[in-house]
Amino acid sequence: MLLFLFLSVVFAAAQSADSSGPQVSDKARALQESAIVVDTHADTPQRFLDEGFDIGSTDPNDVGHLSLDKARRGNLGAEFFSIWVDPETNQGHFAQHTFDLIDSVYEQAAHHPDRMMMAFSVADIERAHREHKLAALMGIEGGHSIENDMHLLRDYYRLGVRYMTLSWSNTNEWADSSGDIDDPKIQHHNGLTDFGKQVVLEMNRLGMMVDISHVADKTFWDAIAVSKAPVIASHSSARALVDAPRNMTDDMLRAVAKNGGVVQVNFYSGFLDQDYRNKMLGQEKEQSAAIKQYVDSLKAQGKPVNYIEVNRIEREWMAKIPRPAFKVLIDHIDHIAKVAGVEHVGLGSDFDGVSGATPQGMDSAADLPKITQALLDRGYSADDIKKILGGNLLRVFRQVESVSREMQAHPN
Repeated sequence: MLLFLFLSVVFAAAQSADSSGPQVSDKARALQESAIVVDTHADTPQRFLDEGFDIGSTDPNDVGHLSLDKARRGNLGAEFFSIWVDPETNQGHFAQHTFDLIDSVYEQAAHHPDRMMMAFSVADIERAHREHKLAALMGIEGGHSIENDMHLLRDYYRLGVRYMTLSWSNTNEWADSSGDIDDPKIQHHNGLTDFGKQVVLEMNRLGMMVDISHVADKTFWDAIAVSKAPVIASHSSARALVDAPRNMTDDMLRAVAKNGGVVQVNFYSGFLDQDYRNKMLGQEKEQSAAIKQYVDSLKAQGKPVNYIEVNRIEREWMAKIPRPAFKVLIDHIDHIAKVAGVEHVGLGSDFDGVSGATPQGMDSAADLPKITQALLDRGYSADDIKKILGGNLLRVFRQVESVSREMQAHPN
């Protein structure tokens, strides 16, 4: 009986550790501290702008994924802040809202110059690492932000935007999205239009990374064919493990590897665990109806839509679904490493964009060392883990910078 009780306790402890992620060893923590950790997608600018959130906050009750303290505890070295403009609530002023979000990132860096700095290049990220500061970069999430104007694309680059997702969940005038590809009411383009292909080439020339997260499959293949520089998927996972159109097929993973690019794994449970996704889809209509009711009530009162309140409603619905075990995140990293190669996988968390819907144990940037521990547990070498944590993205960024210099030195 005593042996049975002992084994029961051990088994329960093992289950708990698996759910909340591995206990981080001294070896893993030292490895984490020695790496330049790069995350390519956080939606925190929505909080900056709509909530007045201060990234320097030390509020212990804050449910957000990202703050300077949480970044420090996880040794997050560089964050690409997502510049996402909701196409529904910003009709007619996409660019204005894009500029407002960009400004919000600059303001945070200005308020915390001792702990955070704007970064525009690999060299800047490396300098921030040496100075023990968070390197703040920006990526536009959705090509609708350029309003079909190449001048705006160039202006965004001048302001520091270093990647652009060709589409968000909405098909724009020049790139099809995976989010509405099956909607017969949407006018699609069979991938990229001629203008869309010109956008990709201009991004190459500028030195702006081409991001193929969110795009329709045909848009992906067009971008791969057109781009002269490696592409990134800033926050995508593996479709072989979870059948979501936002995830990438094995053929896509191999194509990114051949292109020299990198797939940054999304931390959203709906892209990581099929059971979670099925339950999420099962309540999707009711959740959408609840959000629509809130939005409609604001419109009827002539008030702007409050992102923070929408996020609260989403969080309440997500809380109805049990979060999957931590291991599902590592499963996707592992799968992409095996299919595309360990040189072509990284981290694209979607922090503050998937509130309450990350796997158990991944509650904020402070939990990033658990990934290092889990990869060590699966037999990954220290060098390969450093590649996954940020080295692969830095390599791609360097290549994008190199292609830009070459194109500008030898224009057609």
